[in-house]
Amino acid sequence: MNSTAPSTSVSVLAEPISGSAPFALRASEVRKQFGSGASAVHAVKGMDLEIHRGEIVALLGPNGAGKTTFLDLVLGFAAPSSGSLSVLGTTPRQAVLDGRVGAVLQTGGLLHDLTVRETVSMVAACHARHLPVATALERAGAAAIASRKVRKCSGGEQQRLRFALALLTEPDLLLLDEPTAGMDVRARKEFWETMQLESERGRTVVFATHFLQEASDFADRIVLMRAGRKVVDGPVDEVTNTGHRTVSALWDGPGTPEEAAVKLGLPGDLTHQNGRVRFTAQDTDRLAHFLLAGGLAHDLTITAASLDEVFLDLTADAAVAPASPKGH
Repeated sequence: MNSTAPSTSVSVLAEPISGSAPFALRASEVRKQFGSGASAVHAVKGMDLEIHRGEIVALLGPNGAGKTTFLDLVLGFAAPSSGSLSVLGTTPRQAVLDGRVGAVLQTGGLLHDLTVRETVSMVAACHARHLPVATALERAGAAAIASRKVRKCSGGEQQRLRFALALLTEPDLLLLDEPTAGMDVRARKEFWETMQLESERGRTVVFATHFLQEASDFADRIVLMRAGRKVVDGPVDEVTNTGHRTVSALWDGPGTPEEAAVKLGLPGDLTHQNGRVRFTAQDTDRLAHFLLAGGLAHDLTITAASLDEVFLDLTADAAVAPASPKGH
């Protein structure tokens, strides 16, 4: 598909160019449309986002949410159809050309007949200033595979190579698009340990993922996208702590669990599983007291919602009101 030409309302510079700009990334009403007319695809639909320097932000959402398209705009691969976008106080393209942005993308960009070291050396030669190749490989955890041909590297090893390339210019902003794709559990853990060290060096890190656990473990803040829009934006603990818990019990009666749910105002939060009834509520103490005092159930257990359940709830088809935490 070919993108439509940017409208006259497009701006890719939202603030004066300044090396001390407070925002690593600033987007206002950013939209991206591919095609035109009835067949047009609206990949990003009015993205508003401010990321301060030094933040670690997870861009979360299901496949097709618009995460990768938005990162492409931030990297200057495409221009917004409308809205304004700035990166480190300048245009996305200029920030990349200045070597101030590094990226680890999911696929592409590697020549399979070169070794890992040759790949990093070739890209380093394109920059006037860069880290020593050996240093970039070491910091990316790729030194052990430096002499290996790219075609013989696993998916996770190729991601480490891309990470070494991203670090070459000592960027202020690191953009990671599904960076642990193709990695096993151990490789994923090692990758995030390496990323933690980079963030401690003062880099701003923005990474797209569809794993809520990954976002919860590493990010300071979660921005959740769905269908091209930002629907949630807040600190990790606020986003992942919905306050909902589940009370599971063996039903005794009298009456039915459905009747009790209606009386408690929880008609849509009742399920049956493996002979037990499961109520979902915020005030589980009140719920447990109601069931026990009324002799309605026994063998109660109370559990917090899992991260998977939180993610499914956040990305459900029902509308989710955007969160607007203070300062964002």
